[in-house]
Amino acid sequence: MTRPQPTSHAAESPVPALLLGLVLGLSILKLGNPVILEEQIGVPGSLMEWIQRPWPTRVGLFLLPVVVLFHLFATPWRERLAAAPVPAWIWFGLGGWTFWQWLSHGGSVDTRLSGLTVPHLLAVSACFVLGVLTGRTRWQPLLVGLGIGATLCWLQAFNQHTFEFRYAREALVTGQQSGWTNLAPADVAELRQNGLIVTTNGVDIANPAILDKLARGRVHGSLVYPNALAGLVLLAFPPLATALWLSRHRLRPLVFALAAGLLGPLAFCSLLWSGSRSGWLIAVAMAALAVLLHPRLRKVRIPIAVAALVLGLGAFAFRNQAYFKKGATSVSARFDYWKAAAQNTVENPFRGSGPGTFMRPYAKRKAPDAEMARLVHNDYLQQFSDSGIPGGITYLLWVLGSLGLAWARALRSPSALRLGILVGVTGWLIQGLSEFGLYIPPLAWSCFALLGIAVSLPPENPSTPDPAPAQTPPSPA
Repeated sequence: MTRPQPTSHAAESPVPALLLGLVLGLSILKLGNPVILEEQIGVPGSLMEWIQRPWPTRVGLFLLPVVVLFHLFATPWRERLAAAPVPAWIWFGLGGWTFWQWLSHGGSVDTRLSGLTVPHLLAVSACFVLGVLTGRTRWQPLLVGLGIGATLCWLQAFNQHTFEFRYAREALVTGQQSGWTNLAPADVAELRQNGLIVTTNGVDIANPAILDKLARGRVHGSLVYPNALAGLVLLAFPPLATALWLSRHRLRPLVFALAAGLLGPLAFCSLLWSGSRSGWLIAVAMAALAVLLHPRLRKVRIPIAVAALVLGLGAFAFRNQAYFKKGATSVSARFDYWKAAAQNTVENPFRGSGPGTFMRPYAKRKAPDAEMARLVHNDYLQQFSDSGIPGGITYLLWVLGSLGLAWARALRSPSALRLGILVGVTGWLIQGLSEFGLYIPPLAWSCFALLGIAVSLPPENPSTPDPAPAQTPPSPA
C-alpha cells in the first residue's frame, strides 16, 4: 500500500519553509544565550534596545507558535505527516523523550530552572516536527532565512575581532589610567553593573577577567560564547555552501562570486577566531568526509582526504602548543563535569534531578577549588543526569535513530543538498559530546529542523541534483 502524497500546491509552496527559516535566522541574532540564563536577560525597553540587545528565550517561544499555527491552519499537515517516511519508532523516541521531560520536571530539585528549560525542549521537539512537515514541500527556502542569520552573526564576529574588542580594551585601560574621569558617572555605573568595572579596596578598576578575554580576542558573534559560534559554523556552513554551489548556474557570475567570497571567508574566520579546539577538529573531519562523498573526486578522494586531515591536524597542533603545555585544563574540567553527571544518574536513575538542573548536584560534588559549571558540556550525558535513564535512552533513540536513517537513505540515493545538511547536523551533534548546544535555542532549533527535513525526504525522491551545463550534441559523421 503506497503512502498518500501531498497535493501539488502544497508540494510547491515555499512559504512554510521560508517562515521557519526566518524564525531560525532571527533566533541566531537574538536568542543566543542558554535557556537557564533566561532571567538574567531583561526584555528590551525601547526600539533601539530591541535592535541592539539580545532577547530572552520566551520571545522566541512566541515566534515558533506562529509557524506551528500556520502549518495547522494553512497547510495540509495531516497529508504531509502521512506521506513522510518516518518510522513509528522515531516518533516513539521523540514522544517518549518529550513526555519524560515533563515527568522529570515534576520531581525536579529546582523547579525554577526546569521551568525555564522544559518549554525550550518542547520547542526543540516542535522544530523537528516542523522540519518533517517542511521537508514535504519546497524546503530549500528555509536556508534563506538561516543563511541571513548565520551570515550576520559571522559579520558580527568579524567586527569583534577587527574593531570591537580592540577598542573596548583600550577604552577600559584608558579609563582605568585616568580614574574614569573621561566618563560620566552614569556610564561608570553602567560599566560596573555589567561587570566591566570591579571595585577593589574602594577603587574602581577594569575587570581583569574581561581585559584578559578581550586580549585573547576569541569572538562569539551574537551567541553566548566562542564554542557556540564554532557550532553554528559546523551546523550551517555545509548546507549553505552546498545550496549556493547548486545555485551557481541560476545566478549572475558576479553575484555568485560575491556571495561565495562573503560566505566562505566569514565562516572560516569565525571558526578560526573563535579559538574552538573541538570545533576545529570536527571541521577537519567534516572536510575530509565531504571530499570522500564528492562524486567527482572518486579517483583522488582518498589522497585529498588524507591531505586535509594531515594539514588540519598539523595546524591544530601548531596553534595549541601552549595549551597542551599547560595541561589542557578545559579537557580535565569536562571530565569532572561528566563524572558528576554519571554519579547523579546513578543516584537518580528514574527521573534524574530535573531538566536544566545539573548545576545543583554538581555544586555538591565539585572540589572546593574547581570552577563552577551550569551545564554538563555533554548534551547526551545531560539527558541521563537531568531526566534519568529513560530520558537519556529515548533521546538517543530519537536523535541517533533519525541521523542513522537519514544517512542510510542519503547514501543509497545521493543528493547534494541532503548530504550537505547531514554533514552539518552530524558535525554539530558530535560537538554535543563536549558542549551544551542543545540548551542554546538557535543552535538546537536549527539542528533539529534540519534533521527533520533530512529524515523526511524519501530515498526515491532526492533533492535537486547539481545542475550540469547543457551538453552539445555530437555532429553527424
